[in-house]
Amino acid sequence: MLREPEVFFALLQKNVLDRRTWSTREELRIAIVTWIERTYHRRRRQRRLARLTPVEYETIMTPAAALAA
Repeated sequence: MLREPEVFFALLQKNVLDRRTWSTREELRIAIVTWIERTYHRRRRQRRLARLTPVEYETIMTPAAALAA
């Protein structure tokens, strides 16, 4: 069974590194950061958020936070 870091790097390999080649390290760095911020962090279910994605959690919690303010 894959552990979380292994799953992360397998997904990074499949979704970023294996998709194309980059001319510079800077292009690759931007592609990795973009994938992490736009895809991985927003879609990954997180144990500390009751197995919800951050987007699902924010959708549920935003109305409650607005009422509390």
